[in-house]
Amino acid sequence: MTDYKATLNLPDTAFPMKAGLPQREPQILQRWDSIGLYQKLREIGKDRPKFVLHDGPPYANGAIHIGHAVNKILKDMILRSRTLAGFDAPYVPGWDCHGLPIEHKVEVTHGKGLSADKTRELCRAYAAEQIEEQKAGFIRLGVLGDWSNPYKTMSFVNEAGEIRALAEMVRNGFVFKGLKPVNWCFDCGSALAEAEVEYADKKSTTIDVAFPIADQASLADAFGLPGLEKPAAIVIWTTTPWTIPANQALNVHPEFVYALVDVGDRLLVLAEELVESCLQRYGRTGEIIARAPGAALENIQFQHPFYERLSPVYLAEYVELGAGTGVVHSAPAYGEDDFVTCKRYGMHNDDILTPVQSNGVYVDSLPFFGGQFIWKAGAAIVEKLADVGALMHSDTINHSYMHCWRHKTPLIYRATAQWFVGMDKQPVVGDTLRQRALKAIEQTEFVPDWGQARLHSMIANRPDWCISRQRNWGVPIPFFLHKQTGELHPRTVELMETVAQRVEQEGIEAWFKLDATDVLGAEAADYEKISDTLDVWFDSGTTHWHVLRGSHPMGHEQGPRADLYLEGSDQHRGWFHSSLLTGCAIDDHAPYRELLTHGFTVDENGRKMSKSLGNTVAPQKISDTLGADIMRLWVASTDYSGEMAVSEQILQRSADAYRRIRNTARFLLSNLSGFDPARDLLPPDQMLALDRWAVDRALLLQRELEEHYATYRFWNVYSKVHNFCVQELGGFYLDIIKDRQYTTPADSVARRSCQTALYHIAEALVRWVAPILAFTADEIWSYLPGERNESVMLNGPYTGLTELPDGIELNRAFWDNVMAVKASVNKELENQRAAKAIGGNLQAEVTLYTDEAVSGDLSKLGNELRFVLITSKATLAPLAAAPADAVVTDVAGLKLKVVKSTNTKCARCWHFVEDVGANAEHPDICGRCVTNITTAGEVRHYA
Repeated sequence: MTDYKATLNLPDTAFPMKAGLPQREPQILQRWDSIGLYQKLREIGKDRPKFVLHDGPPYANGAIHIGHAVNKILKDMILRSRTLAGFDAPYVPGWDCHGLPIEHKVEVTHGKGLSADKTRELCRAYAAEQIEEQKAGFIRLGVLGDWSNPYKTMSFVNEAGEIRALAEMVRNGFVFKGLKPVNWCFDCGSALAEAEVEYADKKSTTIDVAFPIADQASLADAFGLPGLEKPAAIVIWTTTPWTIPANQALNVHPEFVYALVDVGDRLLVLAEELVESCLQRYGRTGEIIARAPGAALENIQFQHPFYERLSPVYLAEYVELGAGTGVVHSAPAYGEDDFVTCKRYGMHNDDILTPVQSNGVYVDSLPFFGGQFIWKAGAAIVEKLADVGALMHSDTINHSYMHCWRHKTPLIYRATAQWFVGMDKQPVVGDTLRQRALKAIEQTEFVPDWGQARLHSMIANRPDWCISRQRNWGVPIPFFLHKQTGELHPRTVELMETVAQRVEQEGIEAWFKLDATDVLGAEAADYEKISDTLDVWFDSGTTHWHVLRGSHPMGHEQGPRADLYLEGSDQHRGWFHSSLLTGCAIDDHAPYRELLTHGFTVDENGRKMSKSLGNTVAPQKISDTLGADIMRLWVASTDYSGEMAVSEQILQRSADAYRRIRNTARFLLSNLSGFDPARDLLPPDQMLALDRWAVDRALLLQRELEEHYATYRFWNVYSKVHNFCVQELGGFYLDIIKDRQYTTPADSVARRSCQTALYHIAEALVRWVAPILAFTADEIWSYLPGERNESVMLNGPYTGLTELPDGIELNRAFWDNVMAVKASVNKELENQRAAKAIGGNLQAEVTLYTDEAVSGDLSKLGNELRFVLITSKATLAPLAAAPADAVVTDVAGLKLKVVKSTNTKCARCWHFVEDVGANAEHPDICGRCVTNITTAGEVRHYA
């Protein structure tokens, strides 16, 4: 038998079937670096419209985790897709470098006895080390960016810029000094931002405390009684016994009904709704003798249980009836609501008692409890209340309580003199900051859209922003205060610029070693230099100042405003929040036009990632075992608007999907062997009908993908590309064209038409997947035929796809119908193979019994119907002629019957046809194959 293999156009490509991503990706990274890919993108993009994504800075502490990977990959996919869509989309990565976690790490490593200067030196060095480690991790993910020139909040120019940003807010009238309760950590010795607070269970002592009446006549009058025949007291319930020494008022709800209850030895004031539960808790019986609304108790004076001072009743609508007594004790130094209410009733800052020091110890001068740590003093306070007869009941509960996110220790609210950005303070010009921020939220696009309501609620209800901290490693608040009045120097903004210039040359250390006389001259004797540092959220919240107009100017002509901020959903109360406030205070608008929020990673059972649970998935391990492109494909395939489940099993499914896409690309490349687009590309009107349809289908898909990329719906991109590879290509088009591709003459129209379609699809496909499969796309790019530049990223969208003309006979609907018929035929062929009635599809002959509608379509293909169905023979017959054993299909008006061919198999094309052996010179092949090896080849019109 003659070997006809040499006469076939068999697939041939050096593009490997096995991806070997863990080994190949680092090589591609080296090539990107060697050709200066990022710099080339900036060169070709200089005249394009700009798309700016401003990077929210990760904290420079610890190796990157899967949450970091999700965030950076999403950003990279957006910027790559915008680049391929024709935008200049730069990426300046950044890092958040100051703050407690780094200072704490240095303290743990080197001890607590370090000088402030040494602490700053070690913190700066530690942050630099962490940045380099994280940078390597991000680069390994395939994230393109200006890695040689990132922004860092600890860069001298950025530290100076932050001072200038603060100066603008001072100039605009938003910054003030005030005494207010702030979140305070004893271990940090500092105020904490809201984002540094987490909640965990805490065991607390609860106490019911009776405050004796100091003005019996007023209490009797409030309850409509002529007088009181017994001693009376109002009872509070609290979970913080340590605040009792700082009590200065009592709160009732103006609309609740309060009862005067006779319990035998005295009268108790309790909320009527809670009388029964309170008496049961106290082990007492009692009788309500009078009732009064809360409003009637306003300003009535009660006596502190063990100090010689009075506690007046103030009305407050935050009082609840869920637990306790319906009366709240108020220590304005240690509660936000308490502080606001007491101030509303005229209490001055100097009147507010602040017995708790920064380390959690009562001042020595506090009677009974001076020098004691507040958490340990609870027992002594309870004992004292019992001694004076004020303790009605004591118990312990477990409840959710605020903790320091770093030290995991309980926090308190503590009134201290701090610097604030006022939410409702009237600025020099224009609306208040709250008004500006709420307006900016309305002008911002949100993805998902629920983010708008969430951020709006936070801004609408947030208190003033405490921006001062008492730490060493942070950007200073460079204020000079008058020693007598405590007022800011009248030239504060001017002095801040002087300090900023020094910091720009020497870093924040310049402020801490600055002698006041260097900038104030003779005035220095009257002023003191403060040592407070800025909240780390002010650091990250002002990065738009540096990146969008300063050290990395990426702003639009309309002003320093990014097109997009993208971070996790926790940043509604973090970076999105602080950036919004600083942007509105400085520029009167948000520093972003759109906010995209992604969820957190969980395991396949929906549990939060935790080292203790052993369910974490390290991005470094994924890159080393499966490859970064598999991780990128998983990110793309996941709806990031909610929790993102990841595990080894889930990643393995992504690896399976990757192989299908890669195998499709390999098929395209291997069948473009010998194809030179400059020479062999056919115009659409010379292409076969099926090939024109395939290109048209790719064009329709490309339009969908452009929309999905533009709206950041990567999971739709993934599913549509994957389905296209599996269904339209793998399950239909590529399967059909194999015969024509392999058996027709290499330079025939039938083959070149097919290769033209494959070339167009490959050129489009490589761009479709480039934002997601960054490494694989460039690998595919390097194997495509024709002259091309060094990376797919250096190109715009593919414009070679063409649409089927209007009015064409074999239109989209026609091919949709053909696909449906083919699917039904395939299903029966599989049944026949399973029953061993046939060995393969080409051993089958199929008769299709159709109504006029179906036959009207299928008859247009003539003899080429068998090539579409991939059978050796396909015959059309009237539906009425269908035998009883004909198979009913899913296609209306179609039945079919498959029989095994009795013809001889062609040794070259493997079809079973009658004319095998008809040519004496080639007795082992069919007449069609003889034509294809001895002439210009068979003529194909459709498939």
